[in-house]
Amino acid sequence: MNQTDTDFLPTADQAPPRSPIDDLMPGQLPPEGMDPLAEGILMAHQREWVADHSPLKLAEKGRRTGFTFAEALDSTLIAAASRSAGGDNTFYIGDTKDKGLEFVATCARFATSVAKELVSVHEFLFEDRQPDGESKYINAYRIRFASEFQIVGLSSSPANIRGLQGRVVIDEAAFHRDVAAVIDACNAMLIWGGTIRIISTHNGNLNAFNELVKESREGKYEYSIHRATFDDAVANGLYERVCLIRGWTPTAEGKAEWYRRIRKSYGSRVEAMREELDAIPREGEGTLLPLAWIEACTDQSYKVARWAPPIATAGKPDFVHWPEAQRRADMLAWLEREVAPALDRYRGQSLTWFLGGDFAMRQDRSSYPIGFVDEQLKRHVPMILELDRCPYDQQKQALFWLVEQIGHYGRFGGGVLDANGNGMALAQEAAQKLGPERIVELMPSLVWSRQYGPLFRAAFEDGTILIPADKDTRDDLRQLKMIGGVARMPKSVREEGTDGGKRHGDNAVALWNFHAATMNPNETAYDYRAVGRSTGDPFGDPDSDFDSRESGREWWRRPLGSIFGAGGAF
Repeated sequence: MNQTDTDFLPTADQAPPRSPIDDLMPGQLPPEGMDPLAEGILMAHQREWVADHSPLKLAEKGRRTGFTFAEALDSTLIAAASRSAGGDNTFYIGDTKDKGLEFVATCARFATSVAKELVSVHEFLFEDRQPDGESKYINAYRIRFASEFQIVGLSSSPANIRGLQGRVVIDEAAFHRDVAAVIDACNAMLIWGGTIRIISTHNGNLNAFNELVKESREGKYEYSIHRATFDDAVANGLYERVCLIRGWTPTAEGKAEWYRRIRKSYGSRVEAMREELDAIPREGEGTLLPLAWIEACTDQSYKVARWAPPIATAGKPDFVHWPEAQRRADMLAWLEREVAPALDRYRGQSLTWFLGGDFAMRQDRSSYPIGFVDEQLKRHVPMILELDRCPYDQQKQALFWLVEQIGHYGRFGGGVLDANGNGMALAQEAAQKLGPERIVELMPSLVWSRQYGPLFRAAFEDGTILIPADKDTRDDLRQLKMIGGVARMPKSVREEGTDGGKRHGDNAVALWNFHAATMNPNETAYDYRAVGRSTGDPFGDPDSDFDSRESGREWWRRPLGSIFGAGGAF
């Protein structure tokens, strides 16, 4: 069964998966000799977990399916063994202090009943040496074995996981404060033969745990993946074990009512039920674009070209204070090197190109996607320019250079540029040079969002837009929310990008503006007289003889600006 196919996902109204109790005649009590533990204390998926000795192992699970219990048994047997028999230390890192104590206490009970060792749980302070050399002390719990190995439960994630040696178990990994850093640190342990076990239910589909699961399935990591949903555990005997622990008499009718009650407890929170019981990570609250839609609309050959100012060195000022000629030369060299080759494959084609823009100068990124509409009315974005802390003059230079290049690849159909804050000046200059019927100076409003938000969402739902396969761009798009029934980019959003910098959904806003620019119902385009690349950079040059009046703006039967309203504001 395809667990992601909503037509087949389990519901509260269906019969629960079959398990041993269903072999009885309806209405009959189980025989006195029926033993839920006949095949051992572990269910099938738990036994598979223990039997897998891969150095890297992870489990995505429904809640209370017993992976941590199975890991406690495995950790106990390993700690009780001698070094020659594969014995080792285990460090358990849960998402709460209580989890560490519970895990170690469970191991202590196994030590008595299975390993035949009498051990006691001791609380102590674990020294966690920080990157700056200072020490921080973490509450921890420990049991020691005759083998001289130990099982330690830590109350929080240590900064120096790299200093641990042995087995590391990260439980409910998706709920750790910085699980990505924890996972990265664990990988260093493999050098000395350590092993890593990661166990978790999901916590949203952009969580680092879900990213690890996906990338492991794609072969980017060598984790052995185990998966067990609530229904898998029920089929493997979970209900019968619950009855044993609770002192209930198991019956088929009782199991059906128990199953229904658990699923009904989520009420209308279907996504929460899917995540917690069926191991399907949920979309964020009010998310405009589901992750699957975004990823289906990506193309590996399309590119995000990222510019950042050269690093200042001793005796040389910051880029913003370079002489104008040097700044212009540096930007032009980057455009010719990083951007032009990706667009050259469209040279000589009769395409109509559009532009979107989101302006920033300090904390966020400026983003300028450029693309075209094909004969099937599909929007293609083969290039996004992303500028980090870029001076105003170089943003203008890059923007006008892009428009210049369009003349080599087709016709310029228009653009929608952010006119908030300092972006107002650049949008205004673009409209002055290229014509107000080509450039919309956009001051977003609720009216604008109501009109163009659904169209933007529909493009991803229908697969009629194609964008670069880029993690930051994908994550930017995921920040768009439905707020009060209207698509918005929340002001409070500040996510960390792959370069460690903060982002405010920059590429998402720019792509939304690009898509709006393509929505002119009159597909009539106009010619654009391009200046050859060999002449330099005329559009950024204040002495350029380019005059927007020569562009044939009267060829628009219905100007782009007239569709968006005066100045693009409503």
